[in-house]
Amino acid sequence: MSEVKLTQLSHGGGCGCKIAPALLQEILGVAKEKLPFANLLVGTETSDDAAVYRLNDQQAIIATTDFFMPIVDDPFDFGRIAATNALSDVYAMGGTPIMALAIVGMPINKLPVETIRAILQGGESVCKAAGIPLAGGHSIDSVEPIYGLVAIGIVHPDKLKKNSSAQAGDVLILGKGLGVGVLAAALKKNALSDYGYAQMIATTTQLNTVGSKLSDLQAVHALTDVTGFGLLGHLLEMCRGSGLGAELNFDQVPILSEALPLAKLGYGPGAIDRNLASYGHEVDFASHLDNWQRRVLADAQTSGGLLVAVAPDTVEAVLSAFKDAGFAQAAVIGMMKTGAARVAVS
Repeated sequence: MSEVKLTQLSHGGGCGCKIAPALLQEILGVAKEKLPFANLLVGTETSDDAAVYRLNDQQAIIATTDFFMPIVDDPFDFGRIAATNALSDVYAMGGTPIMALAIVGMPINKLPVETIRAILQGGESVCKAAGIPLAGGHSIDSVEPIYGLVAIGIVHPDKLKKNSSAQAGDVLILGKGLGVGVLAAALKKNALSDYGYAQMIATTTQLNTVGSKLSDLQAVHALTDVTGFGLLGHLLEMCRGSGLGAELNFDQVPILSEALPLAKLGYGPGAIDRNLASYGHEVDFASHLDNWQRRVLADAQTSGGLLVAVAPDTVEAVLSAFKDAGFAQAAVIGMMKTGAARVAVS
């Protein structure tokens, strides 16, 4: 298995495989009307993390799917990262996963059975850690290796957290450090240290279970996770859905320690340029910011951190929830404000 270079079998990796935001909007169409189903609590209208359907007054079902091509060469790690990333969308709605199905596309003429099995075992290990069954799925013979999950969860309808419910004056908290795309790009160019790889695996396989706990806090007004569109892209989705603007303080944004020097050297996935081309006109960067700083805010995160908009008087409770769950880099990074759906970065 060590001789198989999974990343060389695919043209992209991780959430960097996402279609660029502007092109995706063109494909889906400009108008996103709420579908005429009273119990569909969340659909496509605000580009939220998952669909949510109310079953009764006490339960709503969360349904999401996420899959991508390899971001690392180790098959077991690839499976773990993909599964963690898929389950994150349930946590980002304030929900609790209850079951998953596997999505498997493999070039069976290029990969040994043992490699494919290791990818699936990686996904199974994450589902086990989340306390849910991997209950089935679907597989195809594909040109590039693809793996992910359909994730199903539940949430009380009154505790559902959307990306579109932020309020002016809310404080923004980010749960994980940025830089996964930077580390992955360095890995592809054989420029990533062993410690850098370990840091990348540690952050991308850390389940965002804290999202389930945040659902109990009424003062948590909006919640999403940061993935392929970068911090700026997913914050802009929050701004548009909430009809607000946002301010970011770059110096407060957590960045993975091993990614920082690589970002300054210019490492990063092609998704950064696609992201900035899609929404850069909606971001006001302070003149003193360097190009690498602008780029890292648009870096495509795979299994990134939760982004929380919370009332100021509950900030410490939210930070404590993150710290207690093992998210050491969780930090206040800015705030929501009245105004146009733009982000100002100072």
